Amino acid sequence: MTRTAQIDRKTGETEVHVSLGLDGEGAGERNTGVGFFDHMLDLLARHGHFDLVVRATGDLDTGAHHTVEDVGICLGQALDAALADRAGIARFGQATIPMDEARASCAIDISGRGLCAFEAELPPGAIGNFDHELVEEFMRAVALNAKLTLHLTVERGTNAHHAIEAAFKALARALRAATALDAEERGVPSTKGTLV
Repeated sequence: MTRTAQIDRKTGETEVHVSLGLDGEGAGERNTGVGFFDHMLDLLARHGHFDLVVRATGDLDTGAHHTVEDVGICLGQALDAALADRAGIARFGQATIPMDEARASCAIDISGRGLCAFEAELPPGAIGNFDHELVEEFMRAVALNAKLTLHLTVERGTNAHHAIEAAFKALARALRAATALDAEERGVPSTKGTLV
C-alpha cells in the first residue's frame, strides 16, 4: 500500500504544490518564501518521518498569512488523501517536546472530524516574515482539512522561536504515531467502521 498524495492549489493570492509520503525519511524540499516557516516544515518532515515537498509562491508583500494558511490547507488535504480509508492505522498519537526552556504537547485523533484546540501565549511579533499568530492559522488549516482532532498546547516558554519549534516537533511526533500502521489493527479503528 502506497500512502502518498499530491495536492495543487492556485488562488488569486497563492500557488501551492504539496507532495506527501507518510512512510518516508524526511526527504524533500520546502520552499515557501518564508524562511522560518520552511524551517518548521523541515522539522515536521524530519520528526514525522514524512517525505514532503512544498513549493509555494504568494503575495508575501502583504505578509505571510495567505501562504502559511494555504500550505496548511494543502498539507491537510494531502494527509487526508494519503490516509485513504484509514484502515490499519494507530489513529491516536501524542507527544510532549521540550526545546530548551519551552515545552509543547500535542494529542491527535484521526477522527474524521476536523477540530483544532490551540493554546499558546506567544508574544506579539514575528520571526523574519513569519508572524507568531500564524502558528495557530497553520495548525487549524491542517486539522480541518485532514479531518483531525488536534489539541496543541504550548505549556511554557519565554523564547518564541523555541516555543514554536517545540509546537511543530510535537505535531510531527504525534502525527507520526497516529498515522503509523498498527500490525494488530485489522481494519478501520472505529466501532462505526469508518473514520471518513
